[in-house]
Amino acid sequence: MSTAVAGKRTLPGARVLSDGHILYWWFEVLMIVAFYFVYSAIRNLHGNSLQVLPPHALDHARQIITLEQHLGIFHEAAIQHAAQHFTPLIVVANYFYGSLHFVVTIFTGIFLYRRFSDDYPRFRNMLGITTAVALIGFTFYPLVPPRLLDSFSLHYGFHDTLAQYPTFWSFNSGGVAHLSNQYAAMPSVHIAWSTWCALALVPRLSSRRLKILAGCYPLFTLVVIVITANHYIIDAAGGLLILAIGWFLSGIFTRAGRGARAPV
Repeated sequence: MSTAVAGKRTLPGARVLSDGHILYWWFEVLMIVAFYFVYSAIRNLHGNSLQVLPPHALDHARQIITLEQHLGIFHEAAIQHAAQHFTPLIVVANYFYGSLHFVVTIFTGIFLYRRFSDDYPRFRNMLGITTAVALIGFTFYPLVPPRLLDSFSLHYGFHDTLAQYPTFWSFNSGGVAHLSNQYAAMPSVHIAWSTWCALALVPRLSSRRLKILAGCYPLFTLVVIVITANHYIIDAAGGLLILAIGWFLSGIFTRAGRGARAPV
C-alpha cells in the first residue's frame, strides 16, 4: 500500500492507496485532533455545569423513561442494583467507560491505516460524520442521564458509580466537571464508536478469538453505560442510528481507496 505511484511525488510519511490517492499519517493526526477539539468545544457549550440545567433536559428524561416503560425495557436501575453486589465489576466498568472508549477507537484507526489502508478513508469519514451528527442530538435534545436523576428529585434508584467507587476520574472532579457536557446522553457516542470498532475489526482480524472479542465489544459497552448509569437503553439505539447515517453518507462522499487500481 505504500509504494509510489507513477507520476506522483510524495512527502515524508506518505501511504499510497491502490487507486493512487495519498494519505499522510501526520496530516491524519492533525485533522483528527482538530476535529475532536472543535467537536468537544461545540459539545460542551451547554451543560458543563450541574447548576445550569439546559432547557427541557429534565422533560426529555421523563419522555425517555415513559417510552422505555411503555416498551417494557426500563430495567436500567435493576441491572445497576444487581451489578453493585459485585464491587469489582463496577470498578472495572468505571475504568472501561473512561478509557477504552478512546483506546480501542484509536487502536482501530491505526490498525485500519496500517493494515487496510484502502478501507481506512471510508471508516475515518464514517466515524467523523457519526460524531458530528451526534452534536445535533446533544444540541437539540439535552438529556438528564440516569445518574443525575436524584439531583432533580426523580428517585428511580440510580447511583453515580464514578463518584461512589474508586476510579481515576469522575464527572464531579475539578476540570472534568467544567469540561464535560453533563447532559450529552442522547445519542450514545460510546455505542456508536464501539460498534464502529466492531464493524472495522471483526472482518479483518485473523484470530477467531479476537473476532469474537471485537464483536462483543459493543455489547460490553452497552452493559457498562447501563450499570454506570450514564445512559438509558434508548440512548444506545440513538447511537446505532447515527452510526447508520455515518455509514450511508460516508459511502456517498468517500473517494479515496475506492477507485480503480492505479499504475505503479
